Amino acid sequence: MAEAALFTANGEPAGVVSLRDDVFGVEPNAALMHQAVQRQLANARQGTHDTKTRGEVSGSTKKMWRQKGTGRARQGSKRAPHWRTGGVVFGPHPRSYRQAMPKKMRSGAVRSALSVRVKAGELVVLESLPNLETPSTKSVRAVVDAVASAKSRLVVMAGPHDTFRLSARNLPGVRVITTESLNTYDLMRHGRVVITLEAARQIEDRFGIPEGAGEDHDGASE
Repeated sequence: MAEAALFTANGEPAGVVSLRDDVFGVEPNAALMHQAVQRQLANARQGTHDTKTRGEVSGSTKKMWRQKGTGRARQGSKRAPHWRTGGVVFGPHPRSYRQAMPKKMRSGAVRSALSVRVKAGELVVLESLPNLETPSTKSVRAVVDAVASAKSRLVVMAGPHDTFRLSARNLPGVRVITTESLNTYDLMRHGRVVITLEAARQIEDRFGIPEGAGEDHDGASE
């Protein structure tokens, strides 16, 4: 069984916790993780960039000067791309950058990312979130710093916890998400990953491979 360090809600060591091997202890697939990250970054692009062609820029379409007899190169229009106010050749235009990726492959990439962090000792588990009646950035900072010292930390909760989220939103380098938003990009780009015990069990139920099902070459369940 894969294991991760376990901490109390106050940030004190509480031993280790066992995690399912089919989620936190698989053989990482680097190519699959790379594809998942590239897909997420591509899907985040707005694709609203646009340049004007020679048919869209302002300017007269009148011929600059007569074709022959001037000693100068022939010119057809001041909208041509080599003029200062001319159009742009092969410039970007609005388009969609969205990439499709099967659900099984996305799940396989998440399992690989979780396994990489566990193997490197960069994933820790909290028994529960601090019990806060009102938002307290100081209290959350103390807990996060105690369990995971790094420039950037990802905190994964089992569900919405407004008090904790409001407490952590001003902490630099700390991102708080729920298991519903778990993705390969966030798992890999943060220095440490902090998961509540309840969230870990939810992740196991969501991404676990059913008994009797194998894995294909992409690291996704068949």
